Amino acid sequence: MADEVVSEEKVVPSDVIDPGELPPLTYRDLPEPIAWKQMIGPSVLILGASIGSGEYVLWPYLTAHYGFAIWWACMLGILTQYFVNMEIERWTLATGECSVISYCRLSKHWAWAFLIMTAVPWAWPGWATGAAMALSFMIGGNHVVYAILGLIAVGIAISAGPVVYNTVEKLQEVMVVVMIGLSVVFFLITFKMAAIGAMVVGTFKVGYIPEGISLPLLLGAIAYAGAGGALNLAQSNYIRDKGYAMGKYVGRITSPITGKLEPIPSTGFFFEPTEDNMRKWRGWWRAANWEHFITFFVLGALSLILLSLISYSTVYGLEGLGKGFDFIRNEGIEIGKLYGPFMKNIFWVMGVFILFTTELGVMDIVARVCTDIIKVNWMRESEISDRAVYFIILWIEIALGILILLSGITKPLLLLVIGSCLNGMVMFFYSMLLLWFNNKVVPKQLAMGKIRFIVLVWASGFYGYFTFAVLRGQIPKLFG
Repeated sequence: MADEVVSEEKVVPSDVIDPGELPPLTYRDLPEPIAWKQMIGPSVLILGASIGSGEYVLWPYLTAHYGFAIWWACMLGILTQYFVNMEIERWTLATGECSVISYCRLSKHWAWAFLIMTAVPWAWPGWATGAAMALSFMIGGNHVVYAILGLIAVGIAISAGPVVYNTVEKLQEVMVVVMIGLSVVFFLITFKMAAIGAMVVGTFKVGYIPEGISLPLLLGAIAYAGAGGALNLAQSNYIRDKGYAMGKYVGRITSPITGKLEPIPSTGFFFEPTEDNMRKWRGWWRAANWEHFITFFVLGALSLILLSLISYSTVYGLEGLGKGFDFIRNEGIEIGKLYGPFMKNIFWVMGVFILFTTELGVMDIVARVCTDIIKVNWMRESEISDRAVYFIILWIEIALGILILLSGITKPLLLLVIGSCLNGMVMFFYSMLLLWFNNKVVPKQLAMGKIRFIVLVWASGFYGYFTFAVLRGQIPKLFG
């Protein structure tokens, strides 16, 4: 896929883009832009990875227990993530480099920091365990065994496809279509007008937080109203692998079993601000914004709305609702009371499918982001390929997930909240970095405008407030 390296490329001067701790960029012309409909794909992967946490679990859980009292935070969360994600895309569209690599240009210490902030929060296998729990609702058995087998299956599925991106994209596209289709069906058969009214009221109760709600749980839900944590950063990896804008000049990660090795440059490229290149840039930026708005924000908000309305209409106010994944069990039971065991099991099957493919997406993203960090910062001259590093990290992350389960931490909601809290903190850090980098390092003709600047300031404060609130002594209550 990657174009052959051009000999004697012109280096981008440091007064145009300061290379910082990494080698300088080189000049290439920006490719011709394409329509936003042709760009659909990367945002589907991010959406697919997000549906299994915030959409299917955390926000329906909060709705089951608190109604739509904090729905304002959900809508603000996903809207904020749309703008944050587009700022993550900015550098990659302009250079072909992933977002994390831009931070490493500021300081080599960010390499270690983001390696930890990517691997640790996503090691907690809440999605595989949640899928296993939903499966156990139907067939019984030990959900921990199912979860371990699920993690191994994820590794095999990712390793088997010739091009990793294509494999994950196809699986996530199927999942998104199936999930939204089934969600519409379950919404229609459980619909209560009171649920719509409560959702509208909750949307405008900005700032209200019910007494007694767990702040770690709320932070986690806000972080996962959309993707969250390093999942957002991986948006840049996906548009690079898809070959958008300057990503055209960068290769893809392929399977060591069935794929053909593609060269991946350690650093990216940039374009001279000629009239033609700036025309192309405006075309790419406009198309990327529309693609992400329609695919990520609109479909993401729709899935949050549908699944939360189903939760409210079936189990809100139900006595003996229980904790953890009990609300999902009870949703299925209530649907079964109305429409029989077949529909009850279909609801749980939907959960298994959503959570399993989410775990697959998460494992791919962790390996993908960590591979970029390692190769660019410490292995630029190594003969070890990107794909070798990718698959080593993939299976290490799977092994860590299995070890966590074997250690006795096996409750899916607890695993998800631990991971989501950590990822909320990560979002605080990279929102501030984006604010700095996209204004101080990105050339002025490509830098963010005033509205996006204000949104990034808001994002830093939004995630920062909940991060410090949790760090101020709330985390121990989660285990109390």
